[in-house]
Amino acid sequence: MNDVTLENSTLRKVAWRLVPLICVCFLLNIIDRTNVGFARLRMQDDLGLSEQMFNLGFGMFYVGYLLFELPSNLLMRRFGARRWIARIMISWGIVSALTMFAWDQ
Repeated sequence: MNDVTLENSTLRKVAWRLVPLICVCFLLNIIDRTNVGFARLRMQDDLGLSEQMFNLGFGMFYVGYLLFELPSNLLMRRFGARRWIARIMISWGIVSALTMFAWDQ
């Protein structure tokens, strides 16, 4: 087996293992972001938020992406993609599950 064949078979195996996981993560991310839009329909009126206040809060959500993306990628390189992606998914699941304790007055 020459180097090109080995490289192609390795990339094929990696793609078949990673691409489905990445697609599922991306789909869940889209669903999670879409929920903010649906929540806006009722939440803005219920909380008495102005358009500017809601947009500020929604914009702050994306500031987190900008601030933590580079350090996250550096840490992923240090700990490995398998552990880092698993940590992200577990943390996201815990935070999402904890939203069940949110209640209104």
